[in-house]
This record gives sequence, structure tokens and C-alpha cells, in this order.
Amino acid sequence: MAKLVHSMIRVIDETRSLDFYRRAFGLQIVDRIEFPEFALIYLNDPTTGGFELELTVNFGRTQPYDLGDGYGHLAVVVDDVDAEHARLIAAGFAPRKLVDFKNGDKLVGRFFFVADPDGYQIEVIQQGGRFG
Repeated sequence: MAKLVHSMIRVIDETRSLDFYRRAFGLQIVDRIEFPEFALIYLNDPTTGGFELELTVNFGRTQPYDLGDGYGHLAVVVDDVDAEHARLIAAGFAPRKLVDFKNGDKLVGRFFFVADPDGYQIEVIQQGGRFG
């Protein structure tokens, strides 16, 4: 049986990305492996452990990565999506509007998106129901 262990994204500015993921989601470095041309930095939330976000930094890269139009994203679940939305606004991260996502009259989830410094989208979802 396979176990999901991490998802990787490429970032330009290591310091800026580490600051964003620490301040926005409480992620901390659990490992950093440096090679001559790049570094792999593994982050997770120490309270939940397990799944990690791998940041790949290619040294000398200055051009932003083309994220394409596939709209891939990461998602996190929070206890109070309204409070998190307000907190991220106050931190200057400019989250998008809160959305009540419905299937007909049934609420599927309540969420918003926020972009990291490289433009990757992170979905912040209210805990409960499908996302419990």
C-alpha cells in the first residue's frame, strides 16, 4: 500500500517562501538537503506530522516558474476559516474572498485561496463534513 509523504513545489527565494509558509500555516523545516546546484527543504506542521511540503530551490534561478493553467493547488483544513482569513489579511498575504461551495442547496465546503510568493495557490478550508 502506498503512503503519501510529500508534495514538491519549486521556489525562487528560499527565505521569502520559508517566511510565508511559517507565518501563514505554521510549517517548520524538518530537513534541508543541499546539493551543488539546488536544495531540497522539507516542511511540516509539527502538531500533525506526517505529510510534508518539499520546497526545491534551484540556485541561480531568477525567472519565475511557469505554473501553467492546470490550477493545481495545496489544501489545508482549519478550525475557523473566518479567523484565518482575517489573520492572513492582517499579515498582508491578500487572501481571496471566502466562498460557500454548494452542490444545489447542500454546503460542500467553505474556503478561500491565498497565493504563496511564487504564485502557488493554497486552499484554506473550514474543518467539517468532507474535510473533517
